[in-house]
Amino acid sequence: MKKLIYLGLCVFLLSSCETAKKFTREGNYPAMYAEKPATILIMPPINRTVNVEAKEYFYTSLAAPLCEKGYYVISPFLAMETLKSESAYDAEMFLEGNLAPFRNVFGADAALFTIINEWKKSTIGNTIKVNIEYILKSTTNNEILFNRKGTLTVDLSINSSSAGILGVLVDMAASAIATAATDKVVAARRCNSFSLYDLPDGKYSSKFELDQKTPADGKEFHATVKQ
Repeated sequence: MKKLIYLGLCVFLLSSCETAKKFTREGNYPAMYAEKPATILIMPPINRTVNVEAKEYFYTSLAAPLCEKGYYVISPFLAMETLKSESAYDAEMFLEGNLAPFRNVFGADAALFTIINEWKKSTIGNTIKVNIEYILKSTTNNEILFNRKGTLTVDLSINSSSAGILGVLVDMAASAIATAATDKVVAARRCNSFSLYDLPDGKYSSKFELDQKTPADGKEFHATVKQ
């Protein structure tokens, strides 16, 4: 009996240690600190959903969080025109290919690929659920510098703090309207801000090369954020 109790305690402690495991930015993304990319080219998102507009939502909302992290971002609109003129609009063709041409043409140190695996909007649950992956690759050696993927649910529900059944019905109606009318780009921004938060700070940030020990989340995530 004592052996069983002891064994159970050991299993519990090991589980607790695993749960409490801490990540740092340097530990998760050592290549970022070794290569120190300063200029990023945003590649057109790879859309694997039936929502054809999802590609545009994400493409137009990726530059801001990257700039806020201290990176110089090639103008997405100018880049898009060049990529289209060179028949390079389909980013999936380059995901496993040589990225040197993007360094030569755009002067980019790294290229950011995004893969949208799921985009579901629910007016009943008042949510937008997105499964997405972010891959930042070096244009010098094609090495993956940063990679995160997971599922993020954007909660669009509204709570007016109204009392009683009438208040609940009012909140349900308001949430349904909000979900139906919410700017989809806003939802994409929430996803990008959450997912790229772990990205080490770039050359133009005051935290550049000072955030190695900053706590980081796991490379895979499953979370809910409010609009």
